Amino acid sequence: MSAERVVQAAALDALRGVAGLNGVYLGPPVKATPPYAMLGELFSGDWSVKDRAGRELRVLVALRDAGEAPARLHTLCAAVGAAIEALPRDLAGWRLASVVLVRSRIGGGAPGAWSASVEYRVRVLAEG
Repeated sequence: MSAERVVQAAALDALRGVAGLNGVYLGPPVKATPPYAMLGELFSGDWSVKDRAGRELRVLVALRDAGEAPARLHTLCAAVGAAIEALPRDLAGWRLASVVLVRSRIGGGAPGAWSASVEYRVRVLAEG
């Protein structure tokens, strides 16, 4: 199985375990009740070494919430980060080498609407 598919599946499983989310989606949902998370596009590049294939992936998680203040969203961002950082080291045919926070952001849009994004760099090497 491809590194992209394996990491995406592991990230979805991890996010589904985050307490307080009303749903976790692959891309924008048609209907969803905040707070919810979306696993965004997965960017992938070569990270091979001399004797093994490797991939460097960018995992983007977007969160949406509604409320007077972003306090709940701050808590959810921390929980999402902890879930991504705790991805299993052994994934079907791949070994997780590192998980590093690239950036996170929390902001408001329309009154009472809050959004956040958390981006991680995930590096994996093929087992073998």
